[in-house]
Amino acid sequence: GLNFIDLMVRQGNIDNPPKTPLVPGFECSGIVEALGDSVKGFEIGDRVMAFVNYNAWAEVVCTPVEFVYKIPDDMNFSEAAAFPMNFVTAYMMLFEVANLREGMSVLVHSAGGGVGQAVAQLCSTIPNVTVFGTASSFKHEAIKNSVTHLFDRNADYVQEVKRISTDGVDIVLDCLCGENTGKGLSLLKPLGTYILYGSSNMVTGETKSFFSFAKSWWQVEKVNPIKLYEENKVIAGFSLLNLLFKQNRGGLIKGVMDKLLNLYNRKKIKPVVDSLWALEEVKEAMQRIHDRGNIGKLILDVEKAPTPLMANDSTETSEAGEEEEDHEGDNENKERMPFIQ
Repeated sequence: GLNFIDLMVRQGNIDNPPKTPLVPGFECSGIVEALGDSVKGFEIGDRVMAFVNYNAWAEVVCTPVEFVYKIPDDMNFSEAAAFPMNFVTAYMMLFEVANLREGMSVLVHSAGGGVGQAVAQLCSTIPNVTVFGTASSFKHEAIKNSVTHLFDRNADYVQEVKRISTDGVDIVLDCLCGENTGKGLSLLKPLGTYILYGSSNMVTGETKSFFSFAKSWWQVEKVNPIKLYEENKVIAGFSLLNLLFKQNRGGLIKGVMDKLLNLYNRKKIKPVVDSLWALEEVKEAMQRIHDRGNIGKLILDVEKAPTPLMANDSTETSEAGEEEEDHEGDNENKERMPFIQ
């Protein structure tokens, strides 16, 4: 799976970036090839998906068994690689941090992305939840049925939300940061929860720009605890990778994955895969995320051959192509056009 955090790692916009050379990536799917001596519950040949503390973009991956989960029979490998990061992040924020309940309202940025689509699907499992979403205008047609109210990402979404819901919303999920922090807090109802789970506005251009980084950082609303107290608002942060790899909450995540796989088996949720890419095409795949051209998740497929027309293919916009039924054969004939499942 390819995530926005991978762009931040590449640009060094994270705390304690790892030393190079390194293999990026935090989630993958595949077949068990070997087991540790004390591993139970898995057998060689099992189809699995896993969290990995880097090194996921590889042909062979090693990770502790607590981060590994069996893939449901009717889930393919690309869906499985798109599942863990997005759906666990969305579920934890909605239900563990913000306590989503019937009749609530949620604002989510980047509604067409992997987490945004997971949030929309999980909200649909609770009665009468209103979802406000922001996304690039060319994505609206493809995602309009998953979001109650959809706004252009460059529009004044604060006024649009207040026009529809005078009191604001119960939950704001912010992956942008910068000036959107203050806007999100201003939209919260009393007892509402604002959750920061990313800072994609910190990423600009091909390389890290200190000026752009500093500008985005200084646009962040300075939080006044007394104001939070007076207005009955909650501000929170969520980092799945820190929870897994620094704070040792693998057991908690396993419980969440069990709930999510139950929802998948009941056909309540389904990963949205934007496109498949060969490992050699990772630069172009990352540019597609950088340009916010994807609807759903981008997947690096180690068995996919690079597409000869790769250099001429635009990553600026996203148009749905035909869904590929099986990506384990005939890799040479794959088209690089993105598809939506």
